[in-house]
Amino acid sequence: MSDNPELIGALEERIEAKDALQVSAMLEALPMADRSLVIDRLDDDTQEQLMVLIPPEQAAELLEKMPQAQAIDILDGIDPERAADIIEAFDSDTAADILGELEDEETEAILGEMEPQDAADAREMLAYDEDSAGGLMRSEYLAYSLSATVGLVTEDMRANAEIYTDYDVQYAYIIDDEARPVGVLRLRDLLLSTPATAVTKIMLPRPLVVHHAMEQDELAQLFDDKGFVGLPVVDDAQRLVGVVMRKSVREAAANNVAEDFLKVSGLGGKEELRSMPLVVRSRRRLSWLSINIGLNVVAASVIAAYQDTLTQVIALAVFLPIISDMSGCSGSQAVAVSIRELALGLVRPVEMMRVLGKEMAVGCINGVVLGTLLGAVTLLWQGNMWLGAVVGGALMLNTIVAVSLGGMIPLFLKRMDLDPALASGPILTTVTDMCGFFFVLSMATMVLPHLV
Repeated sequence: MSDNPELIGALEERIEAKDALQVSAMLEALPMADRSLVIDRLDDDTQEQLMVLIPPEQAAELLEKMPQAQAIDILDGIDPERAADIIEAFDSDTAADILGELEDEETEAILGEMEPQDAADAREMLAYDEDSAGGLMRSEYLAYSLSATVGLVTEDMRANAEIYTDYDVQYAYIIDDEARPVGVLRLRDLLLSTPATAVTKIMLPRPLVVHHAMEQDELAQLFDDKGFVGLPVVDDAQRLVGVVMRKSVREAAANNVAEDFLKVSGLGGKEELRSMPLVVRSRRRLSWLSINIGLNVVAASVIAAYQDTLTQVIALAVFLPIISDMSGCSGSQAVAVSIRELALGLVRPVEMMRVLGKEMAVGCINGVVLGTLLGAVTLLWQGNMWLGAVVGGALMLNTIVAVSLGGMIPLFLKRMDLDPALASGPILTTVTDMCGFFFVLSMATMVLPHLV
C-alpha cells in the first residue's frame, strides 16, 4: 500500500542501489492508483533518480498519471537526453502539453535530443493554441489511400499491431493524393468485408472534419451534438493533420474549470501540490494575500469613519459580517454566470447594460427576500423595529449592488484585456464590503436616536 513506510523505504533502497529490474517490478506490482501516491512520497532527488532508472515507457506511463505540475517538475530536473526518451514515449498530445509548460530553454534542450522526426512533430504541435483542435489533437492516426483494399488495411494493422495499440484506434481514414480526408472506415466494416473489397465501397464518404483552429468550446458543443468518439482535424489546405478525441476535449474543459477555480482562490491559476517546495507554495499564496491586505484596509476605513455610531449601537457589529458575506455570495453567483457565458460565447463584453438589467432584476428580488428575512430575525432578537429596518434594508441594497457588479465586472475586465477569473473576486469582495458597511452604518447614523 502507498501509506506503508516499509514499502516506500524498500523502494528507496532499491533506487539508491540502482536496481532497475527490482524497482520496475515493485512498481508493476502496485495498482496504478497507488503508484502515483508512492512516488509522491519520495523526495525530489529520488523521484528524478527513479525516472532515470526505469525504462522510458514505464516512466512515461507513471508521469502521465501524475498531476501535470509534478510531472513537469520531475522532467525539469533530469538530463535532457533522458527527458527526451520519456517525452518520445508519450502520446503526441501529452508530449506537446508537457513541452509547452516547460521553460523555453529546457524545451529546446529536450527537442534537440529527440529523433528529428519526433522533434519536428512536437514543434508542429506546439505551434497550435493549446485550447484549439490542433492543440488537443493527436498526430497518431491511421490513414490509407483511395486505392487501398480491405486486405491491405487489415494486413497493415496486423503487421504494426504493437505500434497501433497506442493509437487509441477507433476509425481509419481514407485520404486522397493531397492527404485530404474523403472517407472513414469503421473497424466492424473491415472485419465483415472480404480482403479484395475496395475501401471506397465500405467507407463512409464526406466525413465531418474540424479545422485546427476550432476552439475547445465549439468542439465540446460539437461532440455533445454528435455521438463521435473522435473527429479528424485538418489544416488550412484541408489536409489531415490529426484526430481530436472526445475525452481530450472533456479533460481540457475540466482543466480550465480547475484553473479558473485556482485563480478565484488566489493561486493565479497555477496548480499547487504539497510536494512542491515550501518557498514556492508560500510565494504563490502570498502574491494574492498581500494585495488583499490593502483591499481590506480600504473596506475597514468605512467602519473607522462611523466608529462613533458603532460604539453606541454595538449590536450592529454582529450584522456587519453577515451582510458582507451574504452579499458577497450573491455577487459571486453573478460572477460565475458571467465568466461561464463569456467562455461559452453567449455574452460579449459590449453587452454590459444588458447584463446589468438582468442582474438588477434578480438582485432586487433576492435582496427583498434576504433583507426581509434578516430584518425579521433582528426584530425578534433585539425587539427594535428600527434596527431590523436598518439591517434588512442594508442587506437588500448591498445584494442589488453585489449582483449587479458581479455580472458586469467580468465583462469589463474582459473588455480591458484582463483575466476575469483572476481579478473579479478581489474587486467584488472589496466593493461589497465597503458598500455593506456603508449602508449599515450610514442608515444607522440617520436613525440613531431610535437605536440607542
